[in-house]
Amino acid sequence: MPLVAALSRTDIEVTTGFTGASLVVFGSTEQPIGPGGDEVLVIARGPTRPVVVRRKVSVAGVVWVNGPAARFAQVPGYYVIAGSRPAWQILPEEERQRNALGLDSLPLTSTGARSPAFRAALLELERGSGLWLEDTEPMEIEGSRLFYVRLPLPAAVPTGDYRVEVLLVRSRRIVARQELAFRVDRVGTADRIATVAQTQPLLYGLACIAAAALAGWLGSVLFRRG
Repeated sequence: MPLVAALSRTDIEVTTGFTGASLVVFGSTEQPIGPGGDEVLVIARGPTRPVVVRRKVSVAGVVWVNGPAARFAQVPGYYVIAGSRPAWQILPEEERQRNALGLDSLPLTSTGARSPAFRAALLELERGSGLWLEDTEPMEIEGSRLFYVRLPLPAAVPTGDYRVEVLLVRSRRIVARQELAFRVDRVGTADRIATVAQTQPLLYGLACIAAAALAGWLGSVLFRRG
C-alpha cells in the first residue's frame, strides 16, 4: 500500500482537572518522503457549531454596545493541519482550496454582515484559543518512509467526534488518502456537570448561585477570624 496511518489513541477523556492532551498520528509511505518524492499532509477536524461574531460600536463615546454581526453556521470546533511541507508548497491552489487544506480555504459561509473583517476576526479568535493551527506542529520523518506528528488538544477542546485525514501527495497530486477517527468525551464529575447544565439549566444556574454565595460567606468568615 502506498500509505498506512494510525492514531496513538482513539478516545480522549475530559475530567474536571483536564489541562489538555495530545494525540500522535503516525504511519509509513511506499516511497521516500521529501522534496522530489512523496509528501504527507495530516488534517484533523472537530465537531462543527454555529458562531456569531459581533462588532462593538461606541455610543456618544461613552457606552459600547453590540453592532453589526456575522453568523457562521458550520465552524469547526478544532482544525489542525501539518505536513512534511505546507500544503501551498506541494499542491496546486485549486486543489488546496477544493479540499479545504489551510485556514484561508475553510468554507466559512455566513449571514448578516458581509465585511471580510468578520471572517478575519473569527480566524484570529480561533487561532488565539489554540484550537486552529496551521503548520505549527512539525512532522518528524524517520528512515525516509516513517512519519509522525503530534496534535495538541488544549483544555478547551470541544467534546464529540473528530476526523483525521492523512493525504499522500505525489507530483503535486493527492494519490492516496486514509481517514481515521477519535472521540473526546467528558467523564466523571465533568460529565455530570455538563449533563445537568444541558438538561436542567435552571437547576444548574441555581446551583452556581448557591455555590458562589457559599464561597462568599466562607470568605467573609475566614477574613473576620483573621
